[in-house]
Amino acid sequence: MTAYRHHLDAAAATLYASGELPEPGSWQVERHLEGCGACAARVSAAARATAAGPTLAAVRSAVLAEVAGLAPTPEAPPAPVRAPSRRARLRWAAGPALRGPWLPAVAGVCLVALVLAHGGAFPQARTALLLLAPLLPLAGVALSFGPHTDPLHELTATSPGGGLRLLLVRGAAVLAVCVPALTVAGGLLPEVAGGPGPAAWLLPALALTLGALALGSYLGCRNAVAVVGGLWSLGVLAPVTVRYGALPAELLAQALTPWFSSPAAQAGWAGAAVCCAALLAVRRHSFDSYDRPEFL
Repeated sequence: MTAYRHHLDAAAATLYASGELPEPGSWQVERHLEGCGACAARVSAAARATAAGPTLAAVRSAVLAEVAGLAPTPEAPPAPVRAPSRRARLRWAAGPALRGPWLPAVAGVCLVALVLAHGGAFPQARTALLLLAPLLPLAGVALSFGPHTDPLHELTATSPGGGLRLLLVRGAAVLAVCVPALTVAGGLLPEVAGGPGPAAWLLPALALTLGALALGSYLGCRNAVAVVGGLWSLGVLAPVTVRYGALPAELLAQALTPWFSSPAAQAGWAGAAVCCAALLAVRRHSFDSYDRPEFL
C-alpha cells in the first residue's frame, strides 16, 4: 500500500487496526483515511473484528449517548500562531546538510586546497580536489534525508510533499552550494600539466549523485551513498595502486585523466547519468512507501 495513490487492502487495514503497522505507515494511512470513506469503512470493519471490537462498540455507544445529552457550547477562539519567516522556511526546506557540518566541510576542503597549492606544499591540489569533488555532493545528500540526521524525518517524509520530491529538493540545494564552490576553487588552483580541467568533475558527480538516489530506492539513502562513494574511491585508486604499487603525487594527474578528461569518459558519465535518472523515475513511488529502510 502506498499512501495518496492506492486504497488500503484488507491486509493493510488489519495491520493498522491491530496496531502492528509502523508509525510512519500509520500516519500515511490516517492521512489517506481523511479523504477516503471506503478505506475508512474497511478499517472500521477490521477494528471491530479484533479482540478490542466489543470494547470499542461499548465506548462508542457511551460517547454517542453523552454527546446527545449535551448542548453545544461556543468555543474560545484559538490563539494566533506566528508564521515562520521566509528565511526560516527556506532553511528548513534546504535540509539538515546546509544546517550542519557539511557546509563548513565543503568550504574547508576548498580553502585547504587553495592554501596547499599556492603555498607550494602540494602542486597537485587541483587533481586531488577533483578526486574528492564528486564525493562531496554524495555526503550532502546522505545528510539531507533520513532519520539519522533529520529529527523531523518521519513527519516530512510521510507528508504529501515528502518522499522523492523532498529528497530532490534537498539534493538540488546541496548541488546549488557545492557546484559553484568547487568549480571556482578548481579554477583558482594552479593548472597541472596533462591533468583534468576544473569542471571535469561535474558529469561524474551528477552520475554518482543520481546513481546513489536510484540505489537508495532499494537500500536507503545513507547505505546507497556509502556503496557508491566506496565504489568511486576503489575504482579510481585501486587501478593506480595495482599498477604502480603506490600513489605518488606526480602520478595523480595521469591516473585521474582517463576518468575525467577523455571524451569517452565524459560520454560514459553522461550516459550513466541518463540511465540512473531513468531508473530513479521508474522507482519514484518506492520513496513514498511506509516500509522503506529509512522508516523502519
